Amino acid sequence: MPSALFVVSEEGYWGEECVEPLTTLDEAGVDVTVATPSGSPPVIDERSVDPDTVGEETAARVREVHESDARLNDPVPIATVDADDYDAVVLPGGHGTEWDVNQDRHARKLVADAVEGDGGKVLILCHAVGILGFTHTEEGKYVVSERDVTGFPNEWEADIVDENDRMPDGRKLPYWVEDEVKAAGGNWDAELDSDTSVTVDGDLITGRGPESSRAAAVTLLEEL
Repeated sequence: MPSALFVVSEEGYWGEECVEPLTTLDEAGVDVTVATPSGSPPVIDERSVDPDTVGEETAARVREVHESDARLNDPVPIATVDADDYDAVVLPGGHGTEWDVNQDRHARKLVADAVEGDGGKVLILCHAVGILGFTHTEEGKYVVSERDVTGFPNEWEADIVDENDRMPDGRKLPYWVEDEVKAAGGNWDAELDSDTSVTVDGDLITGRGPESSRAAAVTLLEEL
């Protein structure tokens, strides 16, 4: 049975970007483990379960899984897991990843080990793609250098933050994903003319945002 490790934010993950891959992999018989930076249950971005934002059906389904899934309610700390023990590492997005997962040295090592190792795959969605702007190989090279990648684009970010980069909840966004990934040498294309955007480059799979969550999960299964 294939196995996957989900690394989920405690600062606000986007519901659909976790729940859609989680349930898709469940249905395919993949054994899923959930980890968070400290081992505390992940925190959901309330906007991602707001019916006015995502629709009533999505909001209800995501909230039900968030509240009832035993793995989400009892995760393990990132520092206690090893990428070599899993066939895939999955990083759901959400603005919250910018404050914890993307800045966590153990999360970065998981990504680097899976991308650079033998046989493992990494799926990174939306704002979590920003981790690639801070993740290096053992030789000191950016993991994303010269790799094709998609993720949350500047054009969308500009519609969310104010002129001082403050989020609707008042938090200051520390960086923009597209800028950091490009600066690290990634070949960025968020395919803004397409309904979904999923990019595969070797063992690295990236997805643009919530609307690409299922397509990204299906792509991961195909790659596995």
